[in-house]
Amino acid sequence: MHIPDGFLDPGVAAAAGAVSLGVVSYSLRRANEDLDERRAPLLGVTAAFVFAVQMLNFPVAGGTSGHLLGAGLAAILLGPWLACLVMTVVLTTQAFVFADGGISALGANVLNMGIIGALGVGYVMVWARHVLPRTRAGFLAAVAGGSWLAVMVGATATSLELAASGTVSLGTVLPAMLGVHALIGIGEAVITVTAISAVMASRPDLLAVSGLRRRASVPSVATAGGAS
Repeated sequence: MHIPDGFLDPGVAAAAGAVSLGVVSYSLRRANEDLDERRAPLLGVTAAFVFAVQMLNFPVAGGTSGHLLGAGLAAILLGPWLACLVMTVVLTTQAFVFADGGISALGANVLNMGIIGALGVGYVMVWARHVLPRTRAGFLAAVAGGSWLAVMVGATATSLELAASGTVSLGTVLPAMLGVHALIGIGEAVITVTAISAVMASRPDLLAVSGLRRRASVPSVATAGGAS
């Protein structure tokens, strides 16, 4: 999903960059409220983990490959606004150090792979707490669905940007992107659920999506109440 240099019209790239800059600027202000001594180390660990796993590709149908985006994972651990900052740092480092994604398209890549996923998953989780059962399984179902959706919405945004730039027609790029990324999204969901399951087993207090975290713990509280 990394867009290289030369694939976007300058106007499209500038518009995407302006949106990303605005969201990241707001995220920096929110960081003053959301970041504390307990969460600061997690911010660095999450950024390092996302950076590392984005370097690992898994095979997808048709000879293509995919990798974890990590925006959903970051949103669940840190909250959507801190996740935006983490993804911006990861994608900027990739662009400048490894030439993974173009410099001129950096704003679009941050928007597609970072901001949309982080905010989307974050608020999908908030919505899901009103719909899904108050169980661990319900929580992880929301994690899986949000992670998959983040990949699909990011792929859709990329397709729209490429079509608006005249690089390829929407009728060609959108089905191709969604077809491949539907499979990549499954891998994203599996990895994210596995990681969040491990955190829930050892340190559930690290989950930033507090509404769903409380719901995941309701059965154990109820059991304790019944036992007493």
